[in-house]
Amino acid sequence: MGPTKLSSLVVAALAAAAIGWLVISNWYVRMPVLPWLPSVTLAALAVLEGYAAVNTRARIDRQPGQDPVDPLLVARFVVLAKASALAGAIFAGFYAGLVLWLFIQQTRAATNDLPAASGGLIAAVALVLAALWLERACRVPERPEDPEVPGEPTD
Repeated sequence: MGPTKLSSLVVAALAAAAIGWLVISNWYVRMPVLPWLPSVTLAALAVLEGYAAVNTRARIDRQPGQDPVDPLLVARFVVLAKASALAGAIFAGFYAGLVLWLFIQQTRAATNDLPAASGGLIAAVALVLAALWLERACRVPERPEDPEVPGEPTD
């Protein structure tokens, strides 16, 4: 399993932005007020993954006062980080499409929905960044080259 590709995240975000634009432009009159709960949830996930990144990196580096890291836990964190990065990119794209459409509209309802959509966009971008940070924190550190063993041929 390799690191998350930024190009994949950008493509997912652009596709979600197009879908978000289409959804809101066609059904805005029938939609209720945009809720804040998704934004708060995305922000909370970003904070939790950021904390996990700091804690995991300290445990992998074996800093004083830290317990050794469980390899299975690190593998689970990598899976969580990869999934969160993609989900965050999709949410960020969707919210970006909403924000752009709401910014263009000059109605009172659109002006009232703009803060919730902007908060969602910021929280989704924060989730992507925290997920990429967690993924990076789970990498095995580089080890210095082992000294050559006497008697073994060198390449």
